[in-house]
This record gives sequence, structure tokens and C-alpha cells, in this order.
Amino acid sequence: MSDLLSELYERTMEGNAPRVLELTNQALADGISPDSLLFDALIPALEEVGARFERGDYFVPEMLIAGRAMSGALDVLRPLLADTGAETVGKFLMGTVKGDVHDIGKNLVNIMLEGAGFQVIDIGVQVSPEKFVEAVKEHQPDIVGMSAFLTTTMPMFKVNIHELGKAGLREGVIVMVGGAPVTQEYADVVGADGYAADAATAVRIAKDLIAAKRSA
Repeated sequence: MSDLLSELYERTMEGNAPRVLELTNQALADGISPDSLLFDALIPALEEVGARFERGDYFVPEMLIAGRAMSGALDVLRPLLADTGAETVGKFLMGTVKGDVHDIGKNLVNIMLEGAGFQVIDIGVQVSPEKFVEAVKEHQPDIVGMSAFLTTTMPMFKVNIHELGKAGLREGVIVMVGGAPVTQEYADVVGADGYAADAATAVRIAKDLIAAKRSA
């Protein structure tokens, strides 16, 4: 079993999508649980890819390829994780702000959130304030996540939050922001409820914020 998981870890890191899919199906056939595949191989592989990216050993293409390889495995695991009756932790609506087309960080956070039991609704990149408002009305999420990778698009956080307020939706949702240039100080200034510097922290903070809101 550990050999299979360690190969799944390695192949995910190198972005070998066909082999990752093959190993995922093989592991399930061998009776390895979806949870184990996710937490013992896939998520650790993606975290290592992220760490290598930060050290400058990996670049954007490697991160993208690894993320895509994991997405294929996740397509297989998603319904199985749902079937285990694992109650969703909450509903998370995610988008990259208007003027910004970066989605690697966002996709990484989405994968981690799904793995942690959130229902994730990804509304893509270049998301206008109007689209955020429409999506919140339609999906009624617990949390809205806004991502920005450029200092020039960060001001959209404030615009989006203002528009949610104007539409009478701000009180009903938790707003989280993130992205390479974003800081906790900036998140406080724009009026966000939460900020995370990386995908693993995003999951932890999202869970904490939902727990706090439900107990309030």
C-alpha cells in the first residue's frame, strides 16, 4: 500500500496525469480509501510542489502541470468522498478579481478546500463585482474567496466588498482574500474577514471562521 501511495505522490509532483489517474483507480481497486489517497499522497505532493515553487526550484509550468494531474485524480475521488457521507464543512465561492487572470493559487486553494470537505464553487478569473454579487445571490455560500496576484488588481477587493454591502449581502457571508502581494494589513484595510498566505492556512482559517460564525 505504501509503495502505491509513494508512487502516486511522485507522479503527482512530476505532473504525470495519465499515471496519476491509473494509480488512483488501482489504489481504489486495492481497497485504499479515498481519504488516504487525498491526505497521504495527493495533498502532500501539491504542498511539496508549492514549497519548491517558493524556493525557486519549480516554476509556474511545473505547478500548473502538477495541479492538473491532481485535478484528474480529484474528479475520480470527488463523488466517492461525497458518498462516504462526509458532510460538507461549508460552501466556498471562489474567484480571481477583475483585471487579473492568475489562477494557480486559486486552483491550489480550491483543491485543498475540497480535500478538507468544503463544497467549492469556482467562478473563474476576471470576475467583476457584479458577477461576485450575482454568484453570492445564486449560490448563497458561507464564504466568498477573492484572489489577486497583482498589486494593481488588489484594490478590487474593496470594490467587491462595497458592492456586496450595497446589495445587502455583506452581513450574510464571510469574505476571505489572498494572493501573492496581499498581506494581513491590506486585508484589514479593505474590510475582509480573513486572509491566508497559502493554501493550507486558507483551509484552517476558513474552518475557524465558519465555526465562529455558527457559534455566534
